[in-house]
Amino acid sequence: MPTSTSTPPLQVTRDLVRAVLDHQRDDLPSAIDVHARMHLLNVLALTVSAARQPAVEAVVQLQSAVGGAGVTVVPGRSERLDRLLAPVAIGVAAHLDDFDDTHLATVIHPSAAALATVLPVGIMAGSSGRDVLHAFAWGCEVQLRVGLAMSPSHYDAGWHITGTAGVIGCAVAAGLLLGLDETALGWAVGLAASSAVGHRQAFGTMTKPLHPGKAASNGVLAALLARDGFTGPDTVLEAPRGYFEVLSTHTELSTVLDGIGESWHFSDNAVKPYPCGIVAHPLIDAGLELRRLGVEPKRVVGLRVCCNPLVPDLMGHRDPIDGLQARFSAVHGIASALLDGEVGLPSYETERVRSDDAIAMRALVELVPTTTCARDAAMVRAELDDGSTVIADVAHARGSIARPLSAQEVRAKAEALLAPVLGRAWLAVPEAVDGLPRAQDLEQLCLATTLSEDGR
Repeated sequence: MPTSTSTPPLQVTRDLVRAVLDHQRDDLPSAIDVHARMHLLNVLALTVSAARQPAVEAVVQLQSAVGGAGVTVVPGRSERLDRLLAPVAIGVAAHLDDFDDTHLATVIHPSAAALATVLPVGIMAGSSGRDVLHAFAWGCEVQLRVGLAMSPSHYDAGWHITGTAGVIGCAVAAGLLLGLDETALGWAVGLAASSAVGHRQAFGTMTKPLHPGKAASNGVLAALLARDGFTGPDTVLEAPRGYFEVLSTHTELSTVLDGIGESWHFSDNAVKPYPCGIVAHPLIDAGLELRRLGVEPKRVVGLRVCCNPLVPDLMGHRDPIDGLQARFSAVHGIASALLDGEVGLPSYETERVRSDDAIAMRALVELVPTTTCARDAAMVRAELDDGSTVIADVAHARGSIARPLSAQEVRAKAEALLAPVLGRAWLAVPEAVDGLPRAQDLEQLCLATTLSEDGR
């Protein structure tokens, strides 16, 4: 039976809703305001970059078959989709390359689902830039608080926590923009909890990025229904047969509420420097360090990797068949780093994944899971053809909380993603994000990220 090691609040669902409503009236702390805009720029750039990929095309094509009136923009495209299909398309694009931000303690990718919620609902509600930024930050924060309360047992059981925790945060974000009162927002959370989606078996396929898209769409639906009087269970988080009891074998319910509005778990959310599962990042850093130490790939006869147990568990594909699978192949990450001296989107193109030298290098990697090795650390011993060894020891991966990307590095990443699609017009995107807290509406941001009908 699921257990809780803390005395559950009598009304954790209602207390969460009340706390968010109380605090969202206040300005965001200055550090969280800056953090939220940095993550918003990052996820917008990713969405624009991936918006023409086949998985997103498939979602967009559904508009003509099952969609309603097209009213909502999709960054990087010219089409407008309806209120429930647009969140799916945006969420899929934002998460497709697995290049979005990640909260290492829970492995949640909060910004993809949050963006896919606040952009469509903000347009629908005529929201100000300030309200959209607040809803984005609170949508991410609620996802992380819910995820922390049931980590690691929920993820270890095979759930994709980005989808299952995401829907709760998305319902809250949508509800804030729609102006729901305490009762209706409680219903929205109750409705959303019945729409949690995502299993880890989907990793390496197009279904994985569908999870944040569906989390957003289901959260928006929950908020819209609640706005119109559709009731939901307002004790869903703490109830004996509710969300946490069903989805987790070990829950710390107090985590949902402790310090809310005063401390922000969102501040521990990290922007990725590499487009793959975050637990492979220290291995990639180690591979790059070996290159800097003068290791020639052709001389390597073995790579012994001391890593966190989550690495083979989450990213155990040893011979990926395409770019989607390779994003869950830790051995491909280190092989790419050593072979090419850099790891980016081209590293995960299927042609590169299936190249002879990549296949050969991956075969030389031995993963040695070690419980004392932190998630953001790795130690790699390269064995060379003359019997010598070279060691690369990474205490904290680049992009981790201990070594976060700077604002300048995030902007450079955004440029690399946006410029191939938007050309010189990419500069309007960070300008619009920077001005969002003062903007009266979303028009500038939408114009900056949306293509014209002729694709320019």
